[in-house]
Amino acid sequence: MGLKPDHWIRKMALEHGMIEPFVEKQVREGVISFGLSSYGYDLRVAGEFKVFTDVFNAIVDPKHFAPNSFVDIKADECVIPPRSFALARSVEYFRIPRNVLTVCVGKSTYARCGIITNVTPLESGWEGFVTLEISNTTPLPAKIYANEGLVQVLFFEGDGEPEISYADRKGKYQGQTGVTPPRL
Repeated sequence: MGLKPDHWIRKMALEHGMIEPFVEKQVREGVISFGLSSYGYDLRVAGEFKVFTDVFNAIVDPKHFAPNSFVDIKADECVIPPRSFALARSVEYFRIPRNVLTVCVGKSTYARCGIITNVTPLESGWEGFVTLEISNTTPLPAKIYANEGLVQVLFFEGDGEPEISYADRKGKYQGQTGVTPPRL
């Protein structure tokens, strides 16, 4: 299994629709960078956010997540309260090939501000908009900018295909289109 370089990512995006819309070069002027990088792709966060709130004193339970635990925000910027988090989605729609696994890591510009992004791997055969979990670890409000870079996706190609892909097992997040809270 090996990390895939920019020319492989470009080919897979343009010829096979792996990333749509696809930005062929790194965009940096006046924004937190996004687009194709040397060994990955910096995805953008869309202007749709679900900001966690404790106003209803709900219990955080992944098996029974209370929908009123979030406040929905559609905006070009999102402020996350201190020591809280928000869910968002990527601008880009991904179609992960059957022999590929991705690892997603937060961009250093946000990490250096105490803003941590957690994204689970995009498994072989998975497709959809990526749901992003953005944690504000600081004691101050933190601002996120829509349509700018948030996460770098690294692509690893396997030596072969798995017996069962995410699509084969009909994973519960397959084809997600909006900001998707936990499902059981």
